[in-house]
Amino acid sequence: MKKLNKSFWIGIVLSLVLYGIIHVLLNTGFLDDVAESTLILVCINVMLAVSLNLINGITGQFSIGHAGFMSIGAYVSSILTLNFDIPFVLALLIAGVVAAFFGVLIGIPTLRLNGDYLAIATLGFGEIIRIVLLNTEYVGGASGLSGIPSETTWTIMFFFTLITVIVINNFIRSSHGRACIAIRENEIAAEAMGINTTLYKVIAFSLGALFAGMAGGLSAHKFYVINPGSFNFLKSFEILVMVVLGGLGSTAGSIIGAIVLTLLFTLLQDTPELRMIIYSAILILMMIFRPKGLLGSTGLSFKKFSKKEAKPDDVISESSSS
Repeated sequence: MKKLNKSFWIGIVLSLVLYGIIHVLLNTGFLDDVAESTLILVCINVMLAVSLNLINGITGQFSIGHAGFMSIGAYVSSILTLNFDIPFVLALLIAGVVAAFFGVLIGIPTLRLNGDYLAIATLGFGEIIRIVLLNTEYVGGASGLSGIPSETTWTIMFFFTLITVIVINNFIRSSHGRACIAIRENEIAAEAMGINTTLYKVIAFSLGALFAGMAGGLSAHKFYVINPGSFNFLKSFEILVMVVLGGLGSTAGSIIGAIVLTLLFTLLQDTPELRMIIYSAILILMMIFRPKGLLGSTGLSFKKFSKKEAKPDDVISESSSS
């Protein structure tokens, strides 16, 4: 337990040091507004990838409707700040709770499904949300919402991302997370051991939707304009690719996958004709030479940098915590 606490606090300290360095570089003008926008976009994608990994990688469900929860958070938070003058952070929290509610709403009737059937159900949910937004004049219809106040700063974005990673990682390490992993490994055996599989699938789904909703709100309050077309099936697929690229079941892998793909898209934005070709080629090569993703199903641990030989208990703990 002490080793886990030590590793946890080392990660927190290193994250805060990274935040401080970037904050100084932004304030001194060494990094411009474009760099800040890229950093914020990286953090948004990290939140989305880590939250989807809880559903797909840890619990073993096949959801491709994550953009639907993101859109709910984006629209709810934008309406609250635009029309009701609700403080930004409070609007984000409310948006996350509303997205989580829809996670439960869609989860209860559909999470008895498995595999392709669940994927089709979640895809349908995402498309229903998009069509409803598209035909609702109160939220701008096809034109979307514009003039959203720019409230998302590097500081706010960083700490929301850090909280997301901490909460989800701690959930995975808890007994509830172990139950989700058991469901992923063998749902029938998990039920035989007394685990309420439907309950834990709904919990994972709603928790992932909570952070996806807040990520949508943060994105909306950074880029001023949102419209239903920004949250289509391709957006859900993009988030899924980040998770698969990093390694299903690995929180650290989801973070790395989100960073790599976001930077890749940013670097290739000046060559749109080659952008998707290079992007697709990288994914094909990954599936051929590294089918389990960059980190597989394992996570990063400071124990790996220790000269002390790992004990069997440490290996089991490290593997299961990812």
